[in-house]
Formats: sequence, C-alpha cells, structure tokens
Amino acid sequence: MLKYNICFIKRGDEILLLNREKASWMGCWNGIGGKLDPQETPREAMIREMEEETGIKAYSLHFKGLVTWSGDDFDFGGMYAYIAEVPESFDYAVPIKTDEGILDWKKIDWILNDNNVGIVSNIPKTLPWMLNESKCFDHHCVYVKGQLLDIVQTEVSAQIETSGERREHYLQRYVAERGAGVTSIR
Repeated sequence: MLKYNICFIKRGDEILLLNREKASWMGCWNGIGGKLDPQETPREAMIREMEEETGIKAYSLHFKGLVTWSGDDFDFGGMYAYIAEVPESFDYAVPIKTDEGILDWKKIDWILNDNNVGIVSNIPKTLPWMLNESKCFDHHCVYVKGQLLDIVQTEVSAQIETSGERREHYLQRYVAERGAGVTSIR
C-alpha cells in the first residue's frame, strides 16, 4: 500500500504549489499532499489534506494515477496523484504561510521551465502527463545518489484508486517483477 498522496490544484494556467519547510523536498515547490491515515481511501485522504493545507473546499478532483520511486539509497515508495480544478475566477490570495510552508500560485510555464531548479525534480516530467492525458499512469522515478535518473510511464487502471485489491495486486506484481531496490527499470 502506498502511504502518500499529492495534488496539483489548477486555476487556469496556474498551479497552487507549496514551498516546503520540512523534509522531504525542503525548500522546493511541490504539490499539496501528505500521508494517508489508517483505513482512509486515497480520495478521502486527498480531500482531507486539501482542506487541512489550503482550506479549499470547492473543486473538481481527478485521479491521475501514481508517482512511484526507487533508488540506490532508499526503498520503493509512492503516492496517489490528483489534479484538482478550480475556476479561473477563483479568488485565493497568496502567498499564505502555513505549518507546511508557503502556498503560492505558479504559472505552468514557470513550473515546466528546464532552468527551474526550485521545483521538485520529477514534476516537470510528470505534470504534463497529468494535465493532458485522460488515462492514468504510474510515473516511476528512478533515483541514483539522490538524483533523478529516469522516469518510466506505465498506463494503469483508474480502478487502482477505488479498489484496494487492485492496488495491492499492482504493487505486489510491480515489486515482484522489478524488485524493491531497482536502480533501472529498462
């Protein structure tokens, strides 16, 4: 079972991001999210995290798949990924200082800029898929010595969000086929 979730809140050509004050990714702009509580579904956890971290309650929430990772210095892990949409006219004044960091709207072009070193390293490679693809994907990030080496996108069933059985089957098969400590998937 994956322990985390992440959401990118979209308003027109902007995404609400959090500049994190805590590990992991301290000092980098990232999506909104956190840990799932015991017995919580991925969607329930995402709704709770959005309310806790932003106070935003009116949005359209879309499951977009998984972001998983493996590396030479940590175990396999991952999170459920979402896009939440609010109207372009949605008024949400920023910056806002929270317990987690600073919330601010960032232009999508800024987020995806190749020269942007202040964003979590996998976001410029995974966010376009989440914004533009109707299907769900597992965006598997491979890290070596803490650096993103590769991302492999694999289509997954949207039912992974709602079916604990499908989630467990996918993740068990994934680990069995590739191993928890893989440094390359290809």
